[in-house]
Amino acid sequence: MSSPVLFVIVGKNEPLFEAEIDTSLSSTGGTPGGVTQQQSEMSTRQNYFVLHSALDLVEKSAWTTNSMYLRVVDKVNQQQVSTFLTAANVKFMLLHGGKGEEVIKNFFNEVYGYYVKVRTYMPYYLPFSNVGIITYDECLTPS
Repeated sequence: MSSPVLFVIVGKNEPLFEAEIDTSLSSTGGTPGGVTQQQSEMSTRQNYFVLHSALDLVEKSAWTTNSMYLRVVDKVNQQQVSTFLTAANVKFMLLHGGKGEEVIKNFFNEVYGYYVKVRTYMPYYLPFSNVGIITYDECLTPS
């Protein structure tokens, strides 16, 4: 069974955007085979906890590299937290089940491009404000 992929954009102290993609759901919807709604909610809370706990490791890793892509900063059970850090210290964090590193890096570069477009083409966008607009959400949702 594949674990959900959780993507979060974090500003200074707050999440700006959150998206959870469950790759184990069937095309008809519902929860994965044998998983109850309560177990699914517990798993989601645990995933957010893992990402939140990785924030300290992201801050530590940011001082040890010049790269925007920080790679895997934390591993918990079979899940890994990969991070991309923008010049404005906005963190793109992805909790995943150990996908290929090149795929993750390409994902972050694509999302960064979308993020820059949102910041560029929206003159009234306030730094560190919620970027959860519908078009941005559609860009990240797999077709």
